[in-house]
Amino acid sequence: MRTQDTVRLATRMFKTRPARTWLTILGIGVGIAAVVVLVGLGYGLQGIILEKIVFGDALLSMNITPPTSKAIILEKKTLDDIAKIEHIQDVAPLASFTSLIKFGDLTGSLAVRGVNPNYFKYAGVVPIVGALNSNESNDKVVLSTAALKLFNVEAKDAIDKKVSFTVFVAGATPDDIQEVPLGRDFVIGGVVDDSSSIYAFVPLSEMISKFGITSYESARVKVDSNQYLAAAEADLIGRGYNVTALSKTVEQANKIFSGIQIILAIFGGIALVVSAIGMFNTMTVTLLERTNEIGIMRTIGGSPTNIKVMFLSESIVMGFLGGVVGIAIGVIGGTSINFLLNYFATQMGGAATKLFKFPIPFLLFIAAFGAVMGFLTGIFPARRAASLSPLDAIRYK
Repeated sequence: MRTQDTVRLATRMFKTRPARTWLTILGIGVGIAAVVVLVGLGYGLQGIILEKIVFGDALLSMNITPPTSKAIILEKKTLDDIAKIEHIQDVAPLASFTSLIKFGDLTGSLAVRGVNPNYFKYAGVVPIVGALNSNESNDKVVLSTAALKLFNVEAKDAIDKKVSFTVFVAGATPDDIQEVPLGRDFVIGGVVDDSSSIYAFVPLSEMISKFGITSYESARVKVDSNQYLAAAEADLIGRGYNVTALSKTVEQANKIFSGIQIILAIFGGIALVVSAIGMFNTMTVTLLERTNEIGIMRTIGGSPTNIKVMFLSESIVMGFLGGVVGIAIGVIGGTSINFLLNYFATQMGGAATKLFKFPIPFLLFIAAFGAVMGFLTGIFPARRAASLSPLDAIRYK
């Protein structure tokens, strides 16, 4: 049998039984659409969680803190020793103190964090408005959104406003707390999205110039390459430091969301099984309707393989088209839901987000999966059709 004949016979159902064929394809499409929407939701949730993570230097850095036993402290000498470890490129310390902040006529309490500009890219800190501190500017600070709530100020309205700080520093005894004004006004240069912690990033050089910093709360350690992360982490742990790496957090989060996507796909697969049963029923009915036709084809020289190829081609075409229809329904449905949710969120003062994501490789896989499902569904009817006796098939009424 020629290829064009096979194609013509495999697509003949669109002319002879168009309503039943398209209803079958639509049934497959609904089942596949359920998988597309649910897995797309999994991809969207994964993107929402991970989109705040800045890749690049942030994934090549580790956060180190001294142990709670106080046997090891982070001071300038220990930071210099850490910087000398093989494959460690840079160290960015963080000094944190309790402070009062004055914003206009209002005063509040927060944690003031002294950092150098390189700390931001190693920690993956990004502003929602404004910019982060640079080496050229020591008069700008960065506040969290939680800090702005103390003064009932929106992030966009806080940029270029002036603030001042009074830092509480421990004296010679634990009960001796000194108030050290930083002695100048600072300008709010940027705001980071953190509604849970009240803090401000201040140039570390400003804090060092006003009072001596004997120890640091933590430090960000940047390595040369991803392949040296494990070795550098083991070295730091061996020195007694607590170490956390953003790359491991991302890896664990991806594993968790892979599991979530599989679970969501299983729920969608239930609808897909129902669709597959419907397609199997359609192919079985088609076999009964064409039994006499199969007998005629066999008597004029058609082989069992030709019959099998004809039925499998028909089921593959229906399965593939069902996959395409399912992708269209799923993507349009997910996009519409996302649009409506973002519309109501923005109307209520919230932020728009992308709840559904449909990666192109995933959609191509779904289209191929539809064809495979059609092939598997058509195997039994095709084998049964190929095994029919030509004489019995001709006599079938």
